[in-house]
Formats: sequence, C-alpha cells, structure tokens
Amino acid sequence: MLDSMKRSAGILLFRRHQQLEVLLGHMGGPFWARKDAGAWSVPKGEYTEDETPEAAARREFAEELGLEVPDGELIPLGEAKGSGKVITVWALEGDLDPALVTPGTFEMEWPPRSGQKKTFPEVDRVQWFGLEEASAKIVSAQRPFLERLSSR
Repeated sequence: MLDSMKRSAGILLFRRHQQLEVLLGHMGGPFWARKDAGAWSVPKGEYTEDETPEAAARREFAEELGLEVPDGELIPLGEAKGSGKVITVWALEGDLDPALVTPGTFEMEWPPRSGQKKTFPEVDRVQWFGLEEASAKIVSAQRPFLERLSSR
C-alpha cells in the first residue's frame, strides 16, 4: 500500500546554541496565513521514482528556501506518514540566517472557484525554534522527526 502513496523528502537543519534548535518554515498561502500551531514544517517536497529521496530533499531545501543546503553529513531520521504521504527526513547540523531566505513560489486558484490564479510563497517565514517550541509549532505528522533528533 505504501507504494501507491505520494512520497516527500526533506532536511531538518539544526544547530546547538544554548539549546538544540531546529529551522522550520511557516507554510505559505492563504490556508495557513492565520495559523501558527501546526502550520510549520521541515523544508520538504514531493518526488517521483526517477529521483532518490536524498536528491529530492536537497532540491526541495534549495527550492523552498532559495539557499543551498549547508555542507555536512546527513543524519537519517527515517520515515513518517502524514496526510496521505510518506515523508523521509534527514537532519543536518548547520546554520543559516532566516533573513537570507528567498522562498520559492506556487500558484493556485484564489479565491476558490474565482478562476483567478495567484502566486504565493512556499514558506512565508522561516525561524529557529528550541525543540519544545518546535514541537508545538510543527505539523503533527512531522513531530516524530523532532523526537528522533532529540534522542540522538
């Protein structure tokens, strides 16, 4: 059954300051504009069989944030299921300034059934969070990745 599900891959950037912090993006577009809890995500996106999950994770990080993936060793955090997808995530220790992010965009009909297409950023803001706060902000299906990172 997993083979018929869509697949998504991403990279969870983390750094050690006074505490372990992770970089999350607030999902862009009108559905998420007024939401905070459960509206933040690992930079990730879908891929097909002609691309490896790691290549997709690297591509999506660059597309969503407009920045190259920092150098370093990817740490596999495994898979989780959420909203009809299987998500594969790697952790990567690194640092970046959220002010440098220039997010990619997507187009959708808005308002619904208006026939008008509007362009929205894939993420409308990016921020570093300690693990406890990140756990309250992240989409619930991605919470296992925070738990796996903290147990390493």
